[in-house]
Amino acid sequence: MSGAQGTERGEDSSETDMGSVVNPDNAVLDITEDDSRRKLVQLCLYAHDRARSAGVADRIEHGLADVGVLAVRPDGERFDPAHHEAGGTLPTDDPNLDGVIAETEVVGFTDNGRALRPPIVTVYTRRSGASEA
Repeated sequence: MSGAQGTERGEDSSETDMGSVVNPDNAVLDITEDDSRRKLVQLCLYAHDRARSAGVADRIEHGLADVGVLAVRPDGERFDPAHHEAGGTLPTDDPNLDGVIAETEVVGFTDNGRALRPPIVTVYTRRSGASEA
């Protein structure tokens, strides 16, 4: 430390500013900026979920995508409980559709590849007694 009050740090100091944190990629992030971003993203998701206009919801999604927050609609994919939340089922006689996501009930979101919330989906389930095709 140098300076009259001992507030400056030397170049060899291993101390970290109270307002910074090192992430796993060794990039220094300002805690207040990271926290502000997180809060803003959560507010946008809240607004998206309550938007009555499809145009407004789309605009929010596009704005979020511009900063790395992507909507997740896995329609047609195989249901995976590690990545999707089942909200309901839809009976089918087609054995190829059994376990496939029929539709997304509530859009999920990822932030730069990290899950913020899983999509809530409806999953096709084979009817009991359906014969093999």
